[in-house]
Amino acid sequence: MKRLAAIALLSLSAGPAVAATGPFFSLHNTNFIVLLAFLLFCGIIVYYKVPTILGGMLDKRAEGIRKDLDEARRLREEAQEIYASYERRQRDVKTQADEIVANAKREAEAQAAKAQDDLKISIERRLKGAEEQIASAEKDAVRAVRDRAVRTAIAAASEILAAQVQAGKRSAGIDDAIEEVSRRLN
Repeated sequence: MKRLAAIALLSLSAGPAVAATGPFFSLHNTNFIVLLAFLLFCGIIVYYKVPTILGGMLDKRAEGIRKDLDEARRLREEAQEIYASYERRQRDVKTQADEIVANAKREAEAQAAKAQDDLKISIERRLKGAEEQIASAEKDAVRAVRDRAVRTAIAAASEILAAQVQAGKRSAGIDDAIEEVSRRLN
């Protein structure tokens, strides 16, 4: 190790002016010094197992990347499952909404039909009530006209009989008959 340090110190102290002259395998040749420094550097790297350390670091990094990719793949699959689940839920909700709308339409149509039937029944009842009132009013009118006609007839008969029979000769039977006719007609 001490030798290596000495060579390294010597190579650093050799400048381009010193190395410019002489044979190739001399410490004064720049190319030879650079070659020795490169070989020394490569030897130090191999001695301290730098390629193995770098390979291990690269392997660890590759393993980390592989784990990240697996995790990303797993998350992607999970996201696809969740998305599919939401799509199913959305279809289910849409189906339920369509069913609710259809039920509401059916119920509204049923309520409208029932209301229409109720309206018909109500109109029929009112018409029947109005017809009954009209019939009752007609009967009352006929009765009133009949009563008036009877009274008029009685009054006319009384006047005619009174004119035919003199004031003193009226018989009690005629008076009784007129009263009986009057009673029966009322």
